[in-house]
Amino acid sequence: MTRFIAGRLLKAVVILICIAILNFFLIHAAPGDPAAVMAGEAGETDAVFLQQLQERFGLDKPLYVQLWIYISSIVRLDLGYSYRQQLPVLQLILDRLPATLLLSISAFVISLGLGILAGAVSSARQGRWSDTLISLVTLIFYATPLFWLALMAVLLFSVQLGWLPGFGYETVGADYTGVARMLDILQHLVLPAMTLGLFFMAVYVRMTRASMLEVNQLDFVKTAKAKGLRPAVIQRRHVLRNAILPVVTLAGLQAGQLVGGAVLIETVFAWPGIGRLMFDALSQRDYNLLLGVFIVSAAMVLLFNLITDVLYRIVDPRIRVAS
Repeated sequence: MTRFIAGRLLKAVVILICIAILNFFLIHAAPGDPAAVMAGEAGETDAVFLQQLQERFGLDKPLYVQLWIYISSIVRLDLGYSYRQQLPVLQLILDRLPATLLLSISAFVISLGLGILAGAVSSARQGRWSDTLISLVTLIFYATPLFWLALMAVLLFSVQLGWLPGFGYETVGADYTGVARMLDILQHLVLPAMTLGLFFMAVYVRMTRASMLEVNQLDFVKTAKAKGLRPAVIQRRHVLRNAILPVVTLAGLQAGQLVGGAVLIETVFAWPGIGRLMFDALSQRDYNLLLGVFIVSAAMVLLFNLITDVLYRIVDPRIRVAS
């Protein structure tokens, strides 16, 4: 296992460098000069001032020189300096990363937990009204655009009912501390986490249901039934454990997608995570900050994939690990 993890980490470093190079060229191929944007906002159109800005941020150097400086900085864990924020990129990301991780992990737990539970219930009640109802509800959540679902959640639970706060990370000016601050953050977390989690839950429901129905037809399940084991025990110990492997695979792939989905959710709910930071950096042509967010997001996806492979070994020890 140690050799496997070390091999995957080495591959992850190579993949991150390739992603950094690709993103660098894609970002610089986009129209717009960050120095020109800053000069325009400062009310200066003088060519000398524009040249000074380009020299200050290294934008006057050839593209291959900028790429070499950028890659060598990443190897040293230096993601550069933000043009607009006037702060190191790594500091800006680390300030926002806990909020994104809190939102993404909460949504992941909600989607995976409810998805497996609903899928197991649906497979156990195949063809009944409860099976049809679960399938219908999950299809509605999956087919509904994420931004529309988020806006409707704000209108219903925040504006109309007043049960939950609709925007922000915590109550501004409340100055809560300790447990009171934790509860306040959890209240603000409910709507964005549930919205993002319910959207991805539908896939886990369908995958769990289909996988459990397939496993139910295998010989070892028929043997367990012939031995007189209770149906609940058979479903929990035999069927679900063998049917969970495809769900684990899908969960590892979608865990990275949650970061991408969090961009829209963070924008709608004014959640101060790296998704909203990336959106602001894109609109402001802050190349270094945008590239830094891309690198951190890619690293999170690779980390989730590694965790998925490790969970495979834990769920089913029969699977041999290969680097």
